[in-house]
Amino acid sequence: MKRWLLSFCPLIVLSLTGCAGYQFNGAKPAKLEGITKLYVPTFQNETLEPRLSVLVTNAVIKQIQASGSYQIVNESDSEATLKGTITTIERSQWRSVRSNTLRTKELLGRLKLNYKVVDTSGVMIHRGRVQATSYVPLDANWQTSERQLLSEAAERMSVTLAGEISNGW
Repeated sequence: MKRWLLSFCPLIVLSLTGCAGYQFNGAKPAKLEGITKLYVPTFQNETLEPRLSVLVTNAVIKQIQASGSYQIVNESDSEATLKGTITTIERSQWRSVRSNTLRTKELLGRLKLNYKVVDTSGVMIHRGRVQATSYVPLDANWQTSERQLLSEAAERMSVTLAGEISNGW
């Protein structure tokens, strides 16, 4: 029995070392490597959708905190500021009712955001553009479905944005 167990010990050891190269907090882009404290003001909203800027900003803050790469702080304590501008909302029909092609069954939405990271002296360190697409089934209450669509798109966009500033991709 001991001989059998000893023959599998190297295999067990090799399988446990597979995560030895794993790093927490990712590998930040070179421009953002020295930044640990980030201030995120409410994003600007160039669309006509009310309260969208708060929805997107909160989603981005949650995702950055979840990644653990930056500490979200007040402006006075920050090393850099993440500024964003929501530029576009696109809505369209994703699927129609089988018997009536003019009636929407699922709604498709796309959000686009331009962002930049600015240091405390006002010099732009990093910038980019992210977008996210989402679709939801259309409920009897159009406003509820549309709010769910925008919320889901904001969550997806925040994952992309946090990945870009935390991991460089």
